[in-house]
Amino acid sequence: MNPITILTLILLYFGLLIFISRIVSRKDTSNDAFFKANKNSKWYLVAFGMIGTALSGVTFISVPGNVGSIDNQFGYFQFVLGNAIGFLIIATVLLPLYYRMNLTSIYSYIEQRLGTVSYKTAATIFLISRTIGSAFRLYLVVIVLQRYVFDFYHIPFALTVLISLGLIFSYTYRGGLKTIIITDTLQTFFLVSSVFLTLFFICRSMNFGAFEAFEAIKNSNYSKVFFYEDFLKGNFVLKQILGGIFVTIAMVGLDQDLMQKNLSCASIGEAQKNMFTFTGVFVLINIFFLSVGALLYLFAEKNGIAIPMVDGVKRTDLLFPEIAFNHLSIVPSIVFLLGLTAATFATTDSALTALTTSFCVDFLGMDKAENRSSQKTVRTRHFVHVAFSLLMFLVIIVFNSLNDKSVVTMIFKVASYTYGPLLGLYAFGLFMKTKTVHDKLVPFICLISPMICFFISKYSSQLFGNYVFDNELIIVNGLLTFVGLLAISKPATKPTRF
Repeated sequence: MNPITILTLILLYFGLLIFISRIVSRKDTSNDAFFKANKNSKWYLVAFGMIGTALSGVTFISVPGNVGSIDNQFGYFQFVLGNAIGFLIIATVLLPLYYRMNLTSIYSYIEQRLGTVSYKTAATIFLISRTIGSAFRLYLVVIVLQRYVFDFYHIPFALTVLISLGLIFSYTYRGGLKTIIITDTLQTFFLVSSVFLTLFFICRSMNFGAFEAFEAIKNSNYSKVFFYEDFLKGNFVLKQILGGIFVTIAMVGLDQDLMQKNLSCASIGEAQKNMFTFTGVFVLINIFFLSVGALLYLFAEKNGIAIPMVDGVKRTDLLFPEIAFNHLSIVPSIVFLLGLTAATFATTDSALTALTTSFCVDFLGMDKAENRSSQKTVRTRHFVHVAFSLLMFLVIIVFNSLNDKSVVTMIFKVASYTYGPLLGLYAFGLFMKTKTVHDKLVPFICLISPMICFFISKYSSQLFGNYVFDNELIIVNGLLTFVGLLAISKPATKPTRF
């Protein structure tokens, strides 16, 4: 597919999203609509739209690319199983808590439980974590667009990033969550369709039926799911499952982004139906993504296609777009482009909305009754939305100059450091009901814990006999935070009911 065709399709795609945004938000641009979608979202729309938000371009490109590694193969599915358990814990433990307290920002729980400084600390951790994580996810699609479209026009990478963020801003700044619920449903439809159609086109190009494709994947060098031979390695099954559970609790259940969608449902029952449905679809879709990865490598071997290189480094993230754009026909290329665009921008638009919500509610108090429809606060909200767009731009530029690893690896590595303190804060709040903390000391605990984790991870081979930390590092981080909070705790004046 040539760059002009790709660019035309992207512009048409965003034109559709902007049109939907105008229709949805033309009558209501209030803070209630932006932050909570007026609390009347349909659970099935939220469940379906969350698929696109949760998966992102990382799942679409980086997960299939990782299948080619002898230490990965289908091993990512171990992590997905942990994710599924984590989603069920969120649905049965955290969602009921948030609904009982009628929260707009989930970090308001920390304010009521531990104090104002702890609350601001938790919100700040989210702002940092989600900005970095979403920037990494957007970076993945931008490097694809840069390589296959904007290099053709000699447009610099930084301008490509600005254009991408500008397009996202154009359809999210007015309606916020109310718009996102609708646009993410559309984008998830493109994403899911793209997965199945990509499998179909690759199988057809290799003369595989469904049974032949299954057998080819099963008998290939890419199909190993469970790694249980060496517990010292990062891919050991128990590490991956435990890491999946706690990363999910932290990155979803303690994250304003995905929880904001759940809290827009009318009742806890509808929110839980959303989460249970979402969990089943999430597991199934990831199986298909891993299957796409195995078939891509089989296709590459058959046709002598090398893994693309960037600055002398192999980039497995680019294998999928390389095959889709340069080695398949025009229809599979279009399908891939729509899926990639939907996956990545569904994540980023949702993240920008959540970041704006968290800052406006947690730091500017815009959820207060007197601020909900004020034109001044709406203008301030627009300014905050711009500010986070620019901040994400800066993070992507820095990351582009430093990164030489698979993006999926980097995202969960960073999450282990940034989300760990949130695990500790919520664990202390939920399980230490007769204790509270010296509020002003909490930020120091939340800084020290990740620093200790970094030291432990860096020197784990020397300290623990070749033991390598992977996603379970977030558990260590949360535990260190919990112990630190316990050390600065004091008896609560009265036991909390939350």
